[in-house]
Formats: sequence, structure tokens, C-alpha cells
Amino acid sequence: MSLVPPGRPQVLHVPARWALLTPALLLGPLVVLLDRLDAVGDLTLFVLAAFALLPLAWLIGEATENLAFYTGPAVGGFLNATFGNAPELIIAIVAISEGLTEIVRASLVGSVAGNLLLVLGFTLLLGRKGKVDRRSTYISLGLVGFATLVFLIAAAPGFHGDPDRRALAVYALPLAVLLLVVRVTVTRRELQRQRQIYTPVELTAGSWPLRTALVVLGIATVVTAFVTETLVGSLQVFADRANLSEFFVAAVIVAIAGNATEHGSAVLLARRGRVKLAVEIPLASSAQIAGLLIPLVAIISWAFEPLTLSFRPVELAALAIAAALPAVVLRSGGTTRAGGAVLLVGYAAVVVAFYLAGDR
Repeated sequence: MSLVPPGRPQVLHVPARWALLTPALLLGPLVVLLDRLDAVGDLTLFVLAAFALLPLAWLIGEATENLAFYTGPAVGGFLNATFGNAPELIIAIVAISEGLTEIVRASLVGSVAGNLLLVLGFTLLLGRKGKVDRRSTYISLGLVGFATLVFLIAAAPGFHGDPDRRALAVYALPLAVLLLVVRVTVTRRELQRQRQIYTPVELTAGSWPLRTALVVLGIATVVTAFVTETLVGSLQVFADRANLSEFFVAAVIVAIAGNATEHGSAVLLARRGRVKLAVEIPLASSAQIAGLLIPLVAIISWAFEPLTLSFRPVELAALAIAAALPAVVLRSGGTTRAGGAVLLVGYAAVVVAFYLAGDR
């Protein structure tokens, strides 16, 4: 059954603002080209890549908003998270192949904390008030909480001794498989529920066809992956200049950079009044990182260097806070600016803790 109302032509209306945004979107491929040609310095690349992510965030937000007309907010948020987390998967695999296991763990934990505290915090603070899907919300937060418990079991033996010893990687492998099975099972059932309860809405005059939204989202994600890789590659120079630990850079700066498009997409949609969809983006993304991306990276790492799940106590504490605070803030099923402020304060506390922790 078609989700497009009868009589609605599948026509893509191109707004006038595209004439202004097209040059900005070309900045992404330009940054990648400059990086490959080694034409400019790392600091210049860092600045250009940061600016290049802004129009890409807008484009991914536009594509997600149009997809949600056909799929509903929960599925739309899931698709945004799936495409939006692709750069992080690429970054993690590249980093593992170079033996940077500590940076991989820190950046993935930082991504979960950043999504649930920073992105969600700004979404609630800057967006309009609205209702959220409480069941979907608590499923996502429950998955993060369950993953945190599994990570604690996997990490405890690594609190002493070499955290990257092979025995710990072998011990973590079945736990990673368990997380994947739980995540896939829960996600499949939730997507089935959303498909059953969602009623297609009347498309507006400027709505994109479903295929167009998917293609645009896919292309924007690919470009974002390359730009993010360039940004992360130039971060070490920034870290050295700023005299910051590698752990802090990975857990905060790399995590924020890797989630830049989701940050922009969620806030943009919240400002437009699409609160339910905006909230689903960081929730779905964090659940996907904790329950899918981390165990998947742990399994894929066996092709290079086995990755242990030896998270530090400060990382596990950050995950626990990231799962608990949003659960309290969203317990009523509605959003408030005060709740957003609470999440941002929580993220500030996590950042301070990461800074004080330093390298292992």
C-alpha cells in the first residue's frame, strides 16, 4: 500500500535557499580534495572541515524530515542514526587498524554521552515544547543501560594489568555477540510496532519523494564520512597545540565531530516543531552506538587487532549518567527547556571528569 496520499504528484520542489546552500555543500568535497592533495596545513583543514559539516548537517536534517513523513518519527530517527553513525564506524575501523584502541573506546563512549546529554540537551533547550514517544524513549535508554552493564562485566577484569591483552578480547567476544542479538531483536520488534501504529500524514507541497530522500541521505552520509575523517585526522595537531590528553580529545572533540551532523539535524528539526522526530535522533543514535556499533567494532577488530571492551571506570560512569539523566528528564513524556539545561549541566560534568582523568 502506498504511503503517498492519492492525487499527490511525486514532484520534488526545490526551494530558493538551495541556490545559497549549494556552494556551501560543495565545501565538503573541496575539503576532501585538499586533504588528499596535502594542499593546506592541518589547522586550516580542521577549520574548513568543521564548517563543511554544517551544511551537511542541514542536508541530512532535510532528508530525515522528509523520510519521517513516510515512516514516522521513530523509524525516521532510526534511519538518521544508521546513516549518521556510518562515519563513526569508518573512523573506528581505521583507528583500530592503526592500533589506536584506547582512542576508539573513548570516542565511542563520548559519542553516547554526547548524544544523550549534549545533543538531546540542546534539542530540548532550543526546540519547542512537545510530546515524545515514551515507549520508544525508554527502549533506547534501556538498551544503553543494558549495554553499560555488559560493558562493566567485560571491563572489570581489565581494571588491573594490560587492558588490551588478548585474553580480555576473547572474554569480550561472546558479550559483544549478546549485545548484537539483543539490539537486533529489540529493534526489529520496535520497527514492526511503529509500522503498525503509524498513520501516513498528508504531504506538504514541498515534500520530497521517498526515493529522493533516501538517495540524498545516502550521498550526504558518504561525504560526511570523508569530511569527518579529515577533521579527525587534523585533530591531533589541535590537541598538541591545546595541550590536551589523547583520551580527552577522543572522548570529547572526536565524539562531537563524529556526531556533528546529528547535532545539527536534531536542533534544526526541534526548532521547526518536529520535536518527536528531533528527540528520536539522539536517542536512536546512542542506542545504536552502544548496542550495535561498539559490539560490531569489537567483532570486526579481529581482522586487525582484537579490541577489548576494557572501558575505564570514568567511561562506565559517563554511560550510566547518560542513560539515567534523560530517563528522569523525559519521564513525563514531554519536553521542557529546564530538562535540556539539566542534560547540558550533566554533560559539562562529564567533560570535566574526562579532562581530570587524563590518559590511562
